[in-house]
Amino acid sequence: MRRRIFGGLWGLVTVLYACALTAPGQVLAQSSPVLRLATQDLPPYQMIEGDEMTGVAVDRVRCALDAMNVPYELHMTVWADAQLGTQTGRFDGFFVGSANSARANYAVPSAPVVSEDLAWYLPLNSDIDPNDASDALSARYSAKFATSKWQFLHRNGYNVVMRPRDAESLLNMLIVGDIDVALEYELIFAHFMEERDLSEDQFQKIPFRRQDMSVHFAKPYTEANPLFLKKFDNQMQRCIAEFP
Repeated sequence: MRRRIFGGLWGLVTVLYACALTAPGQVLAQSSPVLRLATQDLPPYQMIEGDEMTGVAVDRVRCALDAMNVPYELHMTVWADAQLGTQTGRFDGFFVGSANSARANYAVPSAPVVSEDLAWYLPLNSDIDPNDASDALSARYSAKFATSKWQFLHRNGYNVVMRPRDAESLLNMLIVGDIDVALEYELIFAHFMEERDLSEDQFQKIPFRRQDMSVHFAKPYTEANPLFLKKFDNQMQRCIAEFP
């Protein structure tokens, strides 16, 4: 997948302007390299409309960084590359994703950018109970590949099949019968159902839990900028209210 880059031009201009008004010794303290954040195409949180990156998570992240006068780039790529790139230093972070032990090895999560309900989705005629240990092995489960949901299923002994690259593929696998149960965020599945003129009433939906999703900033970045995360989190509270 081709990577698409969207720069925070207003943030960049603001920082350069601020530096120009300071003494030479202060410029180095205020100057900073461009913050490189990676994300994935995940409507309605992050998506491309025309030539613009948009979505509720994108709007909130932009809002916080612009308020902080931080120069930044947003890179649209595949989810696995966003995480690996953060781990290897190509990116300074990725969004939005839930916290897990693997990500904690190389990144620090921000305050929640989005909080969303996770649910199990099954065909209407299914008698599978995802919370029953015996059904965990006999049924075919899936979630988007390389996500916390995917890891949760493996870690808890579910019979995981297929490797859907996105929520749209996951929904299609459920529709055609390649899987028996899908685990996905309600808002995301609702978006793709609407695109296919489907109704949630055509599926069983079993609530699972509410999940917080954050920006995960690379540890080298937060260590080099020790005040950054607290300021970002403070701005995020305001930006959530501004972009509901």
